[in-house]
Amino acid sequence: MPESIDPLEHSFGRQPVVTDERRARIREVFEVVAPRYDLMNDLMSFGIHRLWKRCLRRRCAGITGQVVDLAGGTGDVARLLADGERIVTVCDPSLAMMAAGRAQGGVALNWLAGEAEALPFAANSVDLLTVSFGLRNATRLSQALAEIQRVLKPGGHFVCLEFSRPVRWLAPFYDLYSWLVIPRLGAAVAGQPIAYQYLVESIRRFPDQAEFAALVGAAGLINVRWENLSFGIACLHFGEKPPAAAGW
Repeated sequence: MPESIDPLEHSFGRQPVVTDERRARIREVFEVVAPRYDLMNDLMSFGIHRLWKRCLRRRCAGITGQVVDLAGGTGDVARLLADGERIVTVCDPSLAMMAAGRAQGGVALNWLAGEAEALPFAANSVDLLTVSFGLRNATRLSQALAEIQRVLKPGGHFVCLEFSRPVRWLAPFYDLYSWLVIPRLGAAVAGQPIAYQYLVESIRRFPDQAEFAALVGAAGLINVRWENLSFGIACLHFGEKPPAAAGW
């Protein structure tokens, strides 16, 4: 996909922005929400996000080796994936989010600052790359997917958990909750209504299930598929790096 038509690059929620401004504003969002990010996730989803992330863990069963949880934030998904056989690294551009995660202690994880568009990993070095609710905060989605394809080993797995488009009967109720309740929760609990307004808007800007699957395939991954969760409110996307890509 040409950068000029990348679906995210020139927007911050509903606002048109240049690329560097988008990146700076998103960094600021996660700087201010980091202290109460996990609490807000529980409140906004009534704890259901934890069930979605456990589903991601189940779908990754049997995949061992080097694991990167991209945009891993406070490390909640990385902790689920750290089963004693995997070497799990949280990679996130927000130092504040990772600091909040490190403070929680628990299982041993590696923490590394890095952006999706320029991953700090060698080509063909990662067995499993996961990302949960993070790619919609990338600036150049097509470049991020190309980077994911680059760092995966031949035969390596990509698993993405992201908000998506709910079924038609649920959509009006979901929209009402998103626009009216979530920003108010952000104001009451985290003191950041604007940040949570952006998070709601960013969900609407992200490609739907089929559109995102097409982007994953265009990045060179195969066996691309998706699995709706909670009637499509969230979605698991899957892809694999072709074994024949060993020389890429």
